[in-house]
Amino acid sequence: MKHNPLQRLATLGQSVWLDDIRRAWLADGTLARLIEQDGVSGLTSNPAIFERSITKDPDYDEAIAAARRAGVSAAVLYEELAVDDIRRAADLLLPVYQASGKRDGYVSLEVSPEIADQTSATIKEARRLWARVARPNLMVKVPGTEAGLPAMRTLVASGINVNVTLLFSVAQYRRNVYAYLLGVEDAVRNGVRPGASVASFFLSRIDAHVDPHLNGLRAPRTTALRGQAATACARLAYEEFRGLYTSSYWQTLAAKDVEPQRLLWASTSTKDKRYSDVKYLDDLVIPGTITTVPIDTLAAYRDHGNPALPIGERLIESHAVSGELTMLGLELDGLGELLQREGVRKFRIAYQQLLAALDRRIHGHEVTA
Repeated sequence: MKHNPLQRLATLGQSVWLDDIRRAWLADGTLARLIEQDGVSGLTSNPAIFERSITKDPDYDEAIAAARRAGVSAAVLYEELAVDDIRRAADLLLPVYQASGKRDGYVSLEVSPEIADQTSATIKEARRLWARVARPNLMVKVPGTEAGLPAMRTLVASGINVNVTLLFSVAQYRRNVYAYLLGVEDAVRNGVRPGASVASFFLSRIDAHVDPHLNGLRAPRTTALRGQAATACARLAYEEFRGLYTSSYWQTLAAKDVEPQRLLWASTSTKDKRYSDVKYLDDLVIPGTITTVPIDTLAAYRDHGNPALPIGERLIESHAVSGELTMLGLELDGLGELLQREGVRKFRIAYQQLLAALDRRIHGHEVTA
């Protein structure tokens, strides 16, 4: 049998989570096979994923027809469909959750992007979704924004699992970690087991923004720097992770049976066709981290992934890349703020498009292709 690079990632200490969900996969055994054969050990979703799935997949037709008869709104219907899918995926991944000691096996569901700038509303909706899904291996997705981070702290402190999403820079990652640690301290002080958490660091969108800027410059090494910004930022975030979670401060917390917030690589599909379609997986094989992959990227990695462990020698290179980009006018922490705002806007658009499409189908104006 051909060696499976996806399984090799697990032996190297990196988890693979699927960044996709479709109702058909839950019923026809596809997700179960990905878990068994490829070592998939978690699943993430977002409004854009559900927009693609729900509006095009005929497996939702019966539920949409029932909603039409019941006269429910598009927002209510979306949540019903999403919660049902998330519950079923969580049940399929529950054995992984249990076998891994609650390290893997999570399924993520995002709060509405319409409230990304509202702390109290985010807390309220996250608690409601947590109670409604009612699965121990749910992670509620909260944006790593100025309003989202205090919400995450509150949720972790109350024992709710949180996936902090839309992180694009080391500065954003650092702020997120501090909020997480405050939540853990709050939980420990109150005798509550803190919620598990991951920090989702987005990759391909960074290069998609940096490379066009480099293409317009006439300076040495601009060609060599193309496609390097995202992995440099990610490695430097990991360096922050490693420094913090080997500190005496963390050792004191760890003695109270709490877990670190794991780093998760998101947006791993390659946008630029000049690069390998498995670039962001091969470049970031780091023990203890998670890589999330859409189904096409997962299939590509199964076919021709080449996992190795290059992180040690690549950290110096990543510092150099960051410094060169700064000298060329690309300040990566500032870029992260721009990309985070853009990420929230894109999720809002996807959410609004999804509700509009569902509303048309509820009122009989549209059918699936």
